Amino acid sequence: MQKESIMKFAIFGNKHQTKKSKSIEQLFNAIVKHGDSFAIDKPFYDFLCSENFPVPTPNEIITDNNFTADVAISFGGDGTLLRTASRIGKKEIPILGINAGRLGFLTTTSNKDIDSVLEKIHNNEYEIEYRSLIEAVTHGEELTNFPFALNEIAIMKHDSSSMMTIEATLNSSDKITYQADGLIVATPSGSTGYSLSVGGPIIAPEANVLVLTPIAPHSLSARPLVIGDDTVVGIKVYSRSSNYLIAIDGRNESCNEATEITVRKAGYRQLIIRNQGHSFIHNLQEKLMWGADIRE
Repeated sequence: MQKESIMKFAIFGNKHQTKKSKSIEQLFNAIVKHGDSFAIDKPFYDFLCSENFPVPTPNEIITDNNFTADVAISFGGDGTLLRTASRIGKKEIPILGINAGRLGFLTTTSNKDIDSVLEKIHNNEYEIEYRSLIEAVTHGEELTNFPFALNEIAIMKHDSSSMMTIEATLNSSDKITYQADGLIVATPSGSTGYSLSVGGPIIAPEANVLVLTPIAPHSLSARPLVIGDDTVVGIKVYSRSSNYLIAIDGRNESCNEATEITVRKAGYRQLIIRNQGHSFIHNLQEKLMWGADIRE
């Protein structure tokens, strides 16, 4: 079905990639070409102006989270997309991730595809994936950061702290005790992030599961555990330093060890735009070079 009405884009970007951000001009040209409008996040707009990039006059400057759009565009890497998701929150705005970073499992659109992808979006010819999120609920002190995560919620020691004891209770019943530097609760989307780097499994995004992945466990028998995504995970921490870090998609803050955490599936999902014909397995093959013979 074709749609000829004007679309509104909300653009968020990484302001630490000067060279790679030059292809932002392609994005602006594609938007203007179709007569669509765009709003842009103020820090990214200020960065582009300071670097003398040719930026068309935006229809709106985004200064807070009270914005509307048909599609949000994340221009950067997976970290930029995660920050974009936190800005969107519960608004049902799909995200197009344009990969101006390095690896990128969530940002599947490359610079060379910008024109064709924007044309398809303008014509309403795109596919949406629904990605689950998780939420951190504290019992004790309140979190200052956005409590929802598209990738993971990680409990970690402070850099100079000793190994912690972490008790994870599943559905107020089964208890698992970890002696480790931390514990990651990851969604399928987050299975290719921090969890993967410490030995967790790769999980297809449509799977209705979570994974508990210990960080540097003291016991060799401690292994990642895949659980149903309807499982409520209660977490208690015992630390010699009497505190710990909680990282919610990379947004870190310190908690007193008396603060207990409950991690549960969020009541909403994030919409991610997927290129037609581009699958999760294809992305893995491309990013991890599965099946590639790299011998000379």
